[in-house]
Amino acid sequence: MKKWIEKQFQLSTYQTTVEREMLAGITTFVTMAYVLATVPNMLGNAGMDKHVVLTAMVLLIILTTCAMALYTNRPFALAPGLGSVGIVASMITNEGISPQAAAGVIFWSGILFILISFLGLREAVVRVIPVSLKHAVSAGIGLFIALLGAKSCGLIVAVEAKNNLTFGDLTSPQVLVCLIGFVILFIMKSRKIPGDMILTIGLTTLIGIPFGVTKLPEQLFSMPAGLGDQFMNIDFAGALKFAYLPFLIALFVPDFFSTFGTVLGVGAKAGYLDDHGNLPGIDKCFKVDAVATSFGALFGIPSMTTYLESSAGVEAGGKTGLTVIFTSVCFTLALFAAPLALIIPSAATAPVLIFIGVNMLSGMRKINYDDFTEYFPAFLCVTFTIFANNIANGICVALPAYLILKLAAGKRKEISPVMYVLVLVCLLYFYTMV
Repeated sequence: MKKWIEKQFQLSTYQTTVEREMLAGITTFVTMAYVLATVPNMLGNAGMDKHVVLTAMVLLIILTTCAMALYTNRPFALAPGLGSVGIVASMITNEGISPQAAAGVIFWSGILFILISFLGLREAVVRVIPVSLKHAVSAGIGLFIALLGAKSCGLIVAVEAKNNLTFGDLTSPQVLVCLIGFVILFIMKSRKIPGDMILTIGLTTLIGIPFGVTKLPEQLFSMPAGLGDQFMNIDFAGALKFAYLPFLIALFVPDFFSTFGTVLGVGAKAGYLDDHGNLPGIDKCFKVDAVATSFGALFGIPSMTTYLESSAGVEAGGKTGLTVIFTSVCFTLALFAAPLALIIPSAATAPVLIFIGVNMLSGMRKINYDDFTEYFPAFLCVTFTIFANNIANGICVALPAYLILKLAAGKRKEISPVMYVLVLVCLLYFYTMV
């Protein structure tokens, strides 16, 4: 076994040990274990069976993360991107799109990712989407996640009579537990306590017991829920409707660019980058991520993507794929503690969702605010994502605005020919609404 581990993961080459990789893997698990609560709750609120979602999600985390470890030998773990989960939840609840069609859109976004990754078109796509809009898409999705979190616990509610959003009952048990969770999270973040998110969820869940918000299960451990009819419950043809194309773009763009940024960022911390700032073998990482997205769609799970929390394991000393093999072992054990994971109420996950969402706004600082043609389309993207209650709408407003402003400013050379195609798609999308 030791010889196989050394041959597969090259521990001596990376100057690491099995023990160090194990501790790093556990650290990665602790920092990203909040997905056990957040993803089932988000999709459960959209009408899906959260018990089945938990089983499917954990199985996918284990399979795709092990694939990343064995194929790339990088300490990168995969899980459903919360931005993608938010998009899918919105498609089902706000747009009335069936879960089967939503799964189809996820699948085809993965196919697009696969084609780009395997045909070596990554650099072309990176150049086409303006940097300012990449950050804006992430920020818009962040606000959407924050809004989902606030609505899930009743902190923010919709007032039909006034046709607006406002604060809910601030004295309700759910809201009070959520606010207590915020205080706990703020303290932990300020003190830089490892595993702050999962600890916040755990403590807030316990605090919810006397409030009647947390319902204790009859047992702590059980066999995982079956997948039921969720596997292959997908509408491949129905997802190809033209009206769904903006959602495909909304799923693809964050997945593609978050993977690009994550593998470079975590790779830099691990010391993988060459003298030119490139990550050797990055195409392998993209291929695993791309296939994982389409594979996850077969189970109805939104885009599987490389998680930034992998950096926690790297900071703990993880250097190779063995790190996330141990992370997968931890998730395997968690699969049999489903009753314990599913007692976590929305009030306990809401503070984490809101924090993650608001924190995604940080990318906006990288936009050039001296150039009106760059920052204004970015603001339009974020604004209409929230105002129009739809991430795809924000993107489809921003791209035409970007093109018009660049042409008006005489900056035609900054526009890729492919941008005209994307703008045409946006205009046709709005035409379908008339």
